[in-house]
This record gives sequence, structure tokens and C-alpha cells, in this order.
Amino acid sequence: MSENASAETAARTAVGTKIAVVVREDLATWQKLNVTAFAVSGIAATAPHTIGEPYFDASDVRYLPMFGQPVLVFAASAAQLRKAHRRALERELSIAVYPEELFGTFNDEDNRAVVRKIATEDLSLAGLSVYGPRAHVDAALKGLSLHR
Repeated sequence: MSENASAETAARTAVGTKIAVVVREDLATWQKLNVTAFAVSGIAATAPHTIGEPYFDASDVRYLPMFGQPVLVFAASAAQLRKAHRRALERELSIAVYPEELFGTFNDEDNRAVVRKIATEDLSLAGLSVYGPRAHVDAALKGLSLHR
């Protein structure tokens, strides 16, 4: 498949979908950025059709591909984040969670072990990402404001 055909296929597949991240508004800036980076990596890993083609600069240096659609980042209180999480689960969206306990771990194995020990209703979320049909993502995040 040519690069143009591949890009067109990715664009068509992404139509009608949305990628969004919700970060808890009371976190330090570095924590918000960390949550955002980690949470969207789950979408990239499991929805390869969301990834565009590699980038090239005018000197023909190649750069990694990125999402082929916008990623919206929202801010929320802890209560709003819990509500968005519940709504996302109800709508069966693809979800990556980042419990605050992950700030104390330093590798994927430990991260997964920490999450495994926490019941869904007990997750103290620092943030999450969601991916799915635009209308379902909008409904799950209803009432949240974009991060400023």
C-alpha cells in the first residue's frame, strides 16, 4: 500500500472517533504531562489506525509518526474524573487509567501490579484517556472543560 493510500485509510478509520485525556486539575504540571503521555500511549498501542505516517523535514530527516487526529485534553476535579471514568466504562470505550499510585513506580511491571491491586471503585485517578465513537466520548466527558 502506498503512503498516500495508507494515510487515507487511517484518516477514514478515524472519522467519527475521538481521542481524549482527562487530568486531575490539582496535580503539579509535571504530573499532568506525565499522565497525558502515559495515558495516550495505550491508545497508540491498541488502535494503530489512529497513527498517521512518518514526518520528514526539508532536509529529508525522518521523524516518528504521531496521531492522525487531534487529542483533546480536559481538566477535572477528582469527583468529575470518577464520573467520567464511570461513564466511559458504561459506554465501553477504550480506556487507559493512571491511578495516583503510579507516581511512585518506575516500570511497567510495577505499574500493572499496582493497578491490579485496586478495585475499580477504589481507583484514585490522576487521569485517564479514552478512545471511541465521538458521540460516546462526548457523552462520557460531558460537562468537562478543556485544560487551559
